[in-house]
Amino acid sequence: MWLPTHGPAADFAARYLELHRAFYDRSLSDPTLAAWRADQLRTVLDQVSTGSPFYARHLKDVDLAAVTPDDLTALPFTTKADLREEMLDVLSRPLADALFFYETTGTTGRATPCPRDGREIVASNAHITESWASIFRHHFGEHAPRIGLMGPTEVHSFGDTLGDIARNVGSLNAKIWPYSPVIGFEKALQLMQDLELEVICCTPGVALTLAKAAQHFGYDLRRDFSVKLLLVTGEMCTPALAHNLESVWGADVYNILYGSQEAFVIATACRNKRMHLSQTNYLVEVVDPETDETHGPRGSGELTVTMLVDGVKPLVRYRTGDAVVVEESDCDCEMPGDLVRIVGRTLDRLDLGGRQFTAGQIETAVMTEVTGSAGYQVVIERDAEGQDRLTVHLELLNGLVEDAAALTDTVRRRAVDALGVPVTVELSDGLDPIVSTGAFVSWKAARIVDRRSAPDHETEVAQRMAANRGYEN
Repeated sequence: MWLPTHGPAADFAARYLELHRAFYDRSLSDPTLAAWRADQLRTVLDQVSTGSPFYARHLKDVDLAAVTPDDLTALPFTTKADLREEMLDVLSRPLADALFFYETTGTTGRATPCPRDGREIVASNAHITESWASIFRHHFGEHAPRIGLMGPTEVHSFGDTLGDIARNVGSLNAKIWPYSPVIGFEKALQLMQDLELEVICCTPGVALTLAKAAQHFGYDLRRDFSVKLLLVTGEMCTPALAHNLESVWGADVYNILYGSQEAFVIATACRNKRMHLSQTNYLVEVVDPETDETHGPRGSGELTVTMLVDGVKPLVRYRTGDAVVVEESDCDCEMPGDLVRIVGRTLDRLDLGGRQFTAGQIETAVMTEVTGSAGYQVVIERDAEGQDRLTVHLELLNGLVEDAAALTDTVRRRAVDALGVPVTVELSDGLDPIVSTGAFVSWKAARIVDRRSAPDHETEVAQRMAANRGYEN
């Protein structure tokens, strides 16, 4: 594992990794973890209130001495809008202290800076390393698999972070982003075959498009490649979609981690395909997105995190915009930490027939028991009687579905039962390229065409981006 060799970051790493090892050995006592969290919260609050121009203003009326890990409610929320407006003023250490500079994609608003220093890299990567090591032991024993990393942009942390994790677990890794004008889908597939890559890490949308590209260029996914695992991240992947990916690739699928450019890696997957919170790095609250009331560290609502690592840009009560369910762990794996399930973005909730649905509920309704599919898109319309109606466009890969008519009937019946509105299912020879933009914009903009209203800003952004995407461009 990479470690800083001198200075305050090295001192932090030594303290942190001792705690981290005890956390994963299950030898860390509750009082010791509580003391760490209280000390780090105090350190972070002292740092941001004096070092960050934004937080100096944001927290000026708060009695910080009275704030504890068990009660953060005196602190105001930090939002994505704050980050876009304040930019570098959110930083509480000099930018020169950072080792890497990243940005958000900036597709739906101003790209915000996300620098990282040695403290943040060590603390975040330690949890991913534990996750990958456990999963690889489960699938490969002592063999270190060869990994293909398909990250989104040059100023995204994906390639650096996961390249470091691959090195930590002793694996060869190749960064082969298929949307790159230098690599492209044909070259990416050729490298996958030549290097006999056994693990591919990408978004669910890239995994589906890569499968379509493989058919286009004459490959057989099972015969011509060595892929045993797909590690997906970057956008929502329900168990139903993961099951479909497994049917397409003949590989096991893990929704491998949850996080963001701004808040780093908040949770990681275990060998049982469940997501565990990195509880040495964050104080977690589940907040009602409508009332702003906190439910505490567990429950159902919007995930809000306070970062405990005093790096360049720690965030306080940061509202992620993600709808989650957090529960106490009952998992028999090696990974500690509460369980978190991501059900979509709070902004992606949809009203259908007078009922509210999350993105996860809609995808589950459409994709349950679907196999051999290259993707889906949902069109919502309102008929003359004012009733909502859905059309599901489903693309199937050649040779993977024996009875397409029976599959479409199954999808229709399940979607009607789950969503309570009339549903039509149509097979498509090729979906709108907008469906590949989910990781960059949003699941809703990529997967939903809502004809009940004019396209919103995110949809317009996704439409422009889609014009230049695809394996034949």
